[in-house]
Amino acid sequence: MKKELLKLSALGGISGFETSVAPKIINLLEKFCDEVSTDTLGNIIAIKHCGKKDAKKVMLEAHIDGIGLMVKDIDEKGFITFTNIGGVDTRILPSAEVIVCGKKELFGVIGAKPPHLQKSGEADKPATISDMAIDVGLCCEKVKELVTPGDMIFFADGAKKLSSKIISGKYLDDRAGLISLLICMNELKDTKLDFDLVILAAVQEEVGCRGAKAGTNNVMPDAAFVVDVCHGDTPDAGSESIFKLGSGTVLSMGPNIHPYLSSLAASVAKEKNIKYSPDVDGGDTGTDAWEVQISAGGVPALLLSIPLRYMHTTVETLSFDDVDATGKLLAETIKKLDLEVLSCYYQI
Repeated sequence: MKKELLKLSALGGISGFETSVAPKIINLLEKFCDEVSTDTLGNIIAIKHCGKKDAKKVMLEAHIDGIGLMVKDIDEKGFITFTNIGGVDTRILPSAEVIVCGKKELFGVIGAKPPHLQKSGEADKPATISDMAIDVGLCCEKVKELVTPGDMIFFADGAKKLSSKIISGKYLDDRAGLISLLICMNELKDTKLDFDLVILAAVQEEVGCRGAKAGTNNVMPDAAFVVDVCHGDTPDAGSESIFKLGSGTVLSMGPNIHPYLSSLAASVAKEKNIKYSPDVDGGDTGTDAWEVQISAGGVPALLLSIPLRYMHTTVETLSFDDVDATGKLLAETIKKLDLEVLSCYYQI
């Protein structure tokens, strides 16, 4: 699965343009599920049937989109101006390498003004997107022949191994989450369940959790397990809601999370000796779990997160051990899940 994560990181698929990564994900899901389809928003929905008539459904969800850029215009010198899609940190953009997806893919660089040409005090101010442009090394006429405003731009960097367990690259948020769902499905391949398992590989999380909302309304699950990333430890990070790489999965607790599911997952983690850390979220978890919970008439939701350093950069960094722990805790929790107990939890 580690190799598959490296491959997924190398692809595009920014919010609204997930079709470029969808075929690879569909291919992965077909190995574990009985049927795979897409909805009108582009969400990928894969189902493993339990074989029972009118079976209940448990949904596993991770988003597949990443942050990126989009072509705004082309100036008279052939430089491409752009806007952001999702929460792009402008500090990472100068000198970044990108792929412009026009009539054919063009490799480009985001130029940075040399210090020799900067005015006094200019270097002390952060560059804005309006100050930047992409250079693809072609004349204006050729660029306009190949590139149109609205074309997708994704970061060119792929993932790399920093060590045997640590991986760094773009779009690990949240393709690492998707890989954990596949690990879960592999763990469950010989387990007979009383409910269908549905994987929702959701689009457009980075621009407002849109895919999760629409996808959950399509699936209508009886329970949902959402996987995303959370902040990993860095030298300049504080201690609140920061988790060490290699410390296992992170289990959220709070109003966005169903108490039965969080309690069950914690109990299973202790029983199976799966590493985890609790994370107390007093409100919005900032993930698809927020929309999943209030879609389809209300869905009991659980959120597991993978510690990740340098979120929303091209060098997002994680430990594959945490991805593995997340997938295994999902599987072991699903084995113990009692949907009858869950459905009666709030009954008076």
